[in-house]
Amino acid sequence: MAASILFLEFLALSFSLALALDPSSLQDFCVADGDSNVVVNGLACKYPKNVQASHFSFSGLHLAGNTSNGVGSKVTAVNVVQIPGLNTLGISVARIDYAPSGINPPHTHPRASEILTVLEGSLEVGFVTSNPGNRLITKVLQKGDVFVFPINLVHFQRNVGKSNAVALAALSSQNAGVITIANAVFGTNPEIPDDILAKAFQLDKNVVTFLQSKF
Repeated sequence: MAASILFLEFLALSFSLALALDPSSLQDFCVADGDSNVVVNGLACKYPKNVQASHFSFSGLHLAGNTSNGVGSKVTAVNVVQIPGLNTLGISVARIDYAPSGINPPHTHPRASEILTVLEGSLEVGFVTSNPGNRLITKVLQKGDVFVFPINLVHFQRNVGKSNAVALAALSSQNAGVITIANAVFGTNPEIPDDILAKAFQLDKNVVTFLQSKF
């Protein structure tokens, strides 16, 4: 009887672990086939014999992004769109360039945690814990420093130096996704009714209308 109970407990633990982890790959690779009409969670695979080295590479991450925009930053993503060979591998990277005082605005990645390494300059970074705490965890990073943003939590970066800054982000998804908070709230199509936003943010409707006009 005791052995049966232990066996059942072992099965329950194994099942829990299986739910918590991505399944192991069943093949060497699954290069994304952008021309396929098959709809799957991810992207359909190219026939392996048609796969080339170019499907696993990307060039240009050494080039600085154009930060001449309203937020003063530019994200150069390298995910499954740029490298089809990332399909099913659960990883991607991005280069982020910041002008002086430039920010990567508060945003979330719905499908990935992020680890950020500062390559040049000084960055103030932070993330916010979930309700009801909403605690801000923040730190100023220098060249060579590393910081982790947990999956789906709102986070940001700001260049606090006097020169341009550069960071490299690694993400635990082939397609992490991004939800920029300001755009998601004030830039929807169609717009969220202004009375809802006015009540949610405790603002006058005229202020809400002004903010929506910016997006």
